[in-house]
Order: sequence, then C-alpha cells, then structure tokens
Amino acid sequence: MRLLRLLRPSHQHSAFSATVLLMTTITLSRVIGYIREAYIAYAFGAGQQTDAYVAAFTLPDWLNYIVAGGTASITFISIYTRFVAQKREQDAQKTFSIIITVMTTVLIAGTLVAEIFTPQFAGWMFHGFTPEQMQLCIHLTRILLPAQIFFYVGGVVSAVLLSHRLFLFPAFGPLIYNVFIIVGGVVAGHQFGIASLAYGALFGSIVGPFLVNAIGAAKIGTGYRPSFDVKNPAFREWVRLSIPLMLGVSLVTADDWILRYFASSGIGDIARLNYAKRLFAVPIAILGQATGQASLPFFSRLFGEKKFEEFATTVNASVYRIAAASLLITGWMMAIALPLVDLVYRRGHFTLADSGSTAGYFFWFSLSLALWSGQALYARAFYASGNTITPMVASSLITLASLPIYKLLFHTLSVTGLAIASDVGIAANALAIALLLHIRGMVPFAGMNWKELGKAALVGIVSGGLSYEVMQVVSLDGSRRADLTALALGSLTWAAAVAAGLWLLRSELPADLRRKKPSAFPRVAEGQAAETMATGKEP
Repeated sequence: MRLLRLLRPSHQHSAFSATVLLMTTITLSRVIGYIREAYIAYAFGAGQQTDAYVAAFTLPDWLNYIVAGGTASITFISIYTRFVAQKREQDAQKTFSIIITVMTTVLIAGTLVAEIFTPQFAGWMFHGFTPEQMQLCIHLTRILLPAQIFFYVGGVVSAVLLSHRLFLFPAFGPLIYNVFIIVGGVVAGHQFGIASLAYGALFGSIVGPFLVNAIGAAKIGTGYRPSFDVKNPAFREWVRLSIPLMLGVSLVTADDWILRYFASSGIGDIARLNYAKRLFAVPIAILGQATGQASLPFFSRLFGEKKFEEFATTVNASVYRIAAASLLITGWMMAIALPLVDLVYRRGHFTLADSGSTAGYFFWFSLSLALWSGQALYARAFYASGNTITPMVASSLITLASLPIYKLLFHTLSVTGLAIASDVGIAANALAIALLLHIRGMVPFAGMNWKELGKAALVGIVSGGLSYEVMQVVSLDGSRRADLTALALGSLTWAAAVAAGLWLLRSELPADLRRKKPSAFPRVAEGQAAETMATGKEP
C-alpha cells in the first residue's frame, strides 16, 4: 500500500521518496534506453549512417542550450518554488504563462533559422563526413529541430509539478520518449530507414516531455494564459538568472559536441563513442541525475528559508553518498567493460571488433562516474541560491581551456584520447564548482565526510582489480556463454570484495546509504496540501 501511495500522481514527496521514485523511473527509462541503443546497433551497427544519426542531434541540442539553457529546470523552478512557499500562487501562475509565451515564440523563431542554416552548421561541425553522410545528417537534423520546442515547454510545465513535490509525471516523460524512438524504428524502419528513429524522437518529445507533464499540471489546476508582459518583475528576475545559462557553455553539455567534432573523420567513431557514453549515462542518470532533480526543490527551500547551515549539511551529505557509491561502482564497471558491452550491443550489424573499441571507451569514461554524479549536486546548490553567473562563468572557462586537451589527446591517443580528455575536463569542472562553493562559505569542504570517501575509493580500486584478475580465467572468444561467465565471475568477486572491504575498514557507508535524508520541507497538513493543489531529455 505504501508503494502504491508513492505512485499516486497527487502524492507529495519527501526528498527521500522523490529520489527513490526518480531513481526507479530513470532506471526503467535507461532499460528502455538500452533496448533503444541495442536496436540501433542491431539494425544499423556502427557505421556512416549511425554517425550521421548521432551527429544530427548536435544542432537541436545547441538550439535548446543556447536559447533555453537550463532555464526550465533550474532558474524557473527556483522562482516558482519561492512563490509557492510564500503562498503567492497568482504570481506563480502569471510568471509561468509569460515564460511559456515568450520562450515558445523565441524557440519557434530559432527553429526556423536553424532549419535554414542546417547545411552550413553541419558542414562546419562534421568536416570529416562524406557527401552522402552530410546529406543524411542535414535531413535528420531538420526532422529533430522542432522537438526542442516541446522539450522546453514540457520542461517548464515539469518544473511546476516539481515545485509542488509531484514527481510522477516528470519521471515518466523520458521513458515515453525512449519508447517512441524504438517504436519509430520498428514500425517505420523499412520505409524510412534510420530517419524513422528521428521521427520517433520527434513524436516522443510531444507525447513524453510535453503532453504527459501538461496533463499532470492540468490536474492540479495550473492554468495558462498567453502573455507578453515582459515588464513583469518575476519575468525580469528570471531573465537575469537565465542569461548566464544561455550564454555560458558547460562541459557537462559540450562534452558530447566536442567528442563528435573530433571523431567525425573516422567511420563509426562517433557511433562507438556514443554507444559507450550512453551506457555510461545509465549510472550517471540513476545516481547523479535522479538525485539532482529531486534535490533542487529542497535545496531551494532551505536556502530560501535562510537555513544556511542545514543547506550546507544537506548538500555535503548528498554529494558524499552519491560520490562514495560511485567510487565503488566504478571499480566494477571498469573491470567488466568488455563482456558488458559485448552482451549489450553485439548483434546484427554490430561486430566483435566494435565491442572491443566501445569497451575501451567505456572503461575510460567509467573513471569519472563520481565526478559526473557529484557535480550535478554541486551545480544545483549554486542554482538554489539564485546564483547562475558564477558557476556558468567557471564552467565556460573550463570548457574553453579543455579544448586543447581534447585536441592533444586525440592526436596522441586517437579516439581513446577523447574519452580520457572527457575525464580530465569533467574533473576540472566538478572541482572548480566545489571550490567556489567552499570559498563563498556556502558548502565548506570541512563538512564533507572525507574519511569515508577515502575508504570507498580504496575499496573500489581493490575490488575492481580483483574482479579483473579473476575474469582472466575466462577466454572472451565472442560467445555469449563466455561473456555471461566473465560478467558473473567479475560481479560476484566485486560484490564480495566490496562487502569484505567495507567491513574490514568498518565503513559507515552502508548505514549512511540506508538512512533516509530528512525532508527539507515542513510537514504540510492534509487540508493545506489539498488547497495548494486546487489553486495551483538524450539521442
């Protein structure tokens, strides 16, 4: 009964239950995402068509990032949450309507411009493509561009639901989006080829991120009236907070673009990097993305109520748990990279040689799991305080400084160097944001549980090394039996080594991971909650 209560659309979640729900649904979404990637690998392999398909997401991503940035999930949710806490529902509704109206208009105009200049952008970005690849990339890009309008509007509507602590509808949007990509390929693949995946993504953006959230918002009484009242104080505050996100370029987003730029000259290199990155994105989504999405409303509430000490403690505790768990999982991921990638992707047009290359990239990506997960929480700590300029300036400078590293490592180590450069860049990004929070006294380093993090790192290294050595008894000859045997041996060895290591070091991590985080929201009476509700994205 308790589980069913958590799945009610009207259930208002605590920080813990929201994280559990998002982790569950994002895990399910990533399972669907795996089926999507496995289908693409089976049907199209890792060749020129797949490179063009992956590359086609770049310009739409740029449009969304430059025009919209993180303004839906980051800046708007902070403003809307403050209005809800102050019981200013009318102001919240008005701000919602203005932002939707203005930004939809801007995105429609931006989409039209992008449609016109797609050939010029693709020619500059993917200089290594053949003429046939270039034409396919342009065609797919033009199909995908309109989806950004629905992603953005759906993101704003989703922020309304998150501000009311209603997480169910936003949680299922990405899952539905992935399902539509698969359905598009299966239903229309013979007729439209790889373009069927792009059509599936377009229709998925309409039904998943947009329509599902709109239904959820309508159920709690969220209204929309077209308005271009750009002089509204809340709208101007939103613009002030959003401009740094629109103008800045974070390596978290730019990493994929940079990888595609350098890898465009090799046949299948973009696709294999993408397969490795998408598989690596599963633990990132479960650990970093889910926790980050669930935490932002709670961080915003604590900071808005000037509970600065509790705010710092909550951020440090969240980062510690996620980073420690990531360090343990990293050892396992690096050890079982080859059998895992081979089982996940090798079928149809995806060969054993493709598995070997992809596993190598996955191995290096895995090294930065704790950094990807931790930076998501540190960034949201800044956003919760209403400061978007500082983290985005820092991230933009780091992105620019990282470009020579990508270039150097690519020319030195080829495509493997790009995966290593990605690790170096995200390490600099995460450490810079953490340092800025420390310097400003918002989240001091002293509050971090460094001792337990050190134990987790040590156990992760030892358990991963033992798993890899044990797996050497299995000859990976390309058979499914060998893959499963190696994966089972490696996983069991890793699990046993982690359990023994944490016990020998008397680590407090297992107990910390089981302990519920206290909710940052005060308990709301049934009547007050009812009254409030009545009045109130990845290639």
